[in-house]
Amino acid sequence: NVRCILSGENFGYGKGNNIGLKKVKTKYALILNPDAELFPETLNQFLIAAKEKPDFAIIGPGIVDDKKNPIKNINVETAKAVKGFAMFLNLSEFKEVGFFDENFFFFLEEIDLCKRLLKKNKKIYHCPGIPVYHEGGHSHDTSFNYEMELSRNWHWMWSTFYYKKKYTNYFYAFFSLFGKFIRSFFKMIFFTVIYNKKKQTMYYARFSGLFNSMIGKKSWYRVKSLFD
Repeated sequence: NVRCILSGENFGYGKGNNIGLKKVKTKYALILNPDAELFPETLNQFLIAAKEKPDFAIIGPGIVDDKKNPIKNINVETAKAVKGFAMFLNLSEFKEVGFFDENFFFFLEEIDLCKRLLKKNKKIYHCPGIPVYHEGGHSHDTSFNYEMELSRNWHWMWSTFYYKKKYTNYFYAFFSLFGKFIRSFFKMIFFTVIYNKKKQTMYYARFSGLFNSMIGKKSWYRVKSLFD
C-alpha cells in the first residue's frame, strides 16, 4: 500500500508535499519529514486527538528528544501555527484554502498555511503528548554543513521578504528589512576586503536571497548553486 512518486527534481517542501497531498484519497493525511521518526503509539494518538477535536484542520505533535521516554498523555491545545516536520491534516478543511504556497522553497511555508487557515476560521491544534522524534538540522552529513548554512541564509531572507510582502505590502516589507539588506551588503564588502572567504560568501547568500525576493525573482537557490 505504498506509492513512491519520483518528481524528477527538488521542488522544495511546499510543492513536494502538495504533489502527495493532491493524490491522497483518505480522510486524513500525515506530512512527515524524512528526518522524523514515529513511535508505535503515534498514529493511534493522532486518531484519538482527531476524535476529541473533530473540527481540526491541522494537529501538530510534540518533539521528543529522548527516544526511550516519549510523553504519552494526550493534551490538545489551540495554536496559531505548528511546525512543519509532522502535520496531521483533515483534508476536508482545505478545500477553500488549498495546501502550501509553492513560491516558498523552504522556511515559513507552514506558517503561511496556518495563517491562511486561521483567516478562514479553521482550527489548528498542538498536542505535545503525541510523540515524534525529529532529528532536525543535524540530519545531514556534516561535510555539507557550510553549504547548508548558505542555503538556510539565502532562503530565510528570500522567504521572510516574500512573507511580509504577501501579508502587508511591498513597501512595508522593503523598509522593515532594509536594515538587514544594508548590513548584509557592507559585511559582505568588509569580509571581502579582509579575505575571509567563508563569511563573505555567507553574507553574499543573505544579500542575494533578500535582493532576489525584492526584485520579484523566484526562489531559485539550491545547495552549491550560488556561483553556478
